Amino acid sequence: MLKVEYVRDGLIEESHSGVWVLAKPVNGFSPDNTHTTPYFLRSCAKPLQATLLIENKINLTPEELAFCSASHAGEDCHIKVATKLLKKFKLKEEMLKCGIHAPLSKGMQNRMIVRGDVPTVLHNNCSGKHIGFLALCDKNDWDMETYEEPTHPLQVLVKEQIYNLCGIKQDYPMTTDGCGVPIVSMPLKNLAEGYVRLLEYPQLLRSIKMNPYIFGGEGRTDTEIISKTENLIAKVGAGGLCAVLNVKECNAFVVKINDASTEARRFALYELINRLGWGEIKYDNRLKTIAGKVVGQIQVSV
Repeated sequence: MLKVEYVRDGLIEESHSGVWVLAKPVNGFSPDNTHTTPYFLRSCAKPLQATLLIENKINLTPEELAFCSASHAGEDCHIKVATKLLKKFKLKEEMLKCGIHAPLSKGMQNRMIVRGDVPTVLHNNCSGKHIGFLALCDKNDWDMETYEEPTHPLQVLVKEQIYNLCGIKQDYPMTTDGCGVPIVSMPLKNLAEGYVRLLEYPQLLRSIKMNPYIFGGEGRTDTEIISKTENLIAKVGAGGLCAVLNVKECNAFVVKINDASTEARRFALYELINRLGWGEIKYDNRLKTIAGKVVGQIQVSV
């Protein structure tokens, strides 16, 4: 079990529970890898899905490949890459089925208000994945109008690829992700093992490591982890999920915060990375008043 507690002057004011699994026990850590509850992978699936772009020899620069694997913050740099990809593959914005939402970046939201801009489908954090999906359809002569349907050859292939990478031998529940495409579920141990198998795709891992901001952006925890460590690739997902791959140790772990708190997830991730010896991420876990007086701390127990 995993617990993140906000302790103010000796009293637990806030508590977040969760689970974490490690593909291979290390440094005295052996979490409960018998935990078999399935969880939807949400955006943690994106790097797994992106392996199909490599296998199908889709022509992408490292920056473009990172973008197609990303949950980006919708900043100007991301829109620039998206626009370039649309032109490269002769696609139009209206072909993307991910929907329109405001950028995840608060800074970008403010800049758009000042400029009088309105969000487009390209600001959707999943637009890169959807452009990659359409590129795969084009390469394989598949229908582009229905690429989001579970029975479409693309989505059948995506499910098969994820199951193979994660060692899944039985069917688990599926749902429609927030961006409108099918998403699978599985025990977290399998997701961790799937991330270890990403080592078979060094081109993908290099692209992400070279472009951590394109892969996420302002305030994104995975961007921070990739930027602050030498050997780690991280990918967050909705519902309090995050997977972390250590390319040097050939190992990975996955965190799930039950109430989906992104702040509790961030503290849990940093603490686990430090305790495992996978990096040394300095973070401030002190609780302070507005004036700066320290009145407590955030504690992580694993």
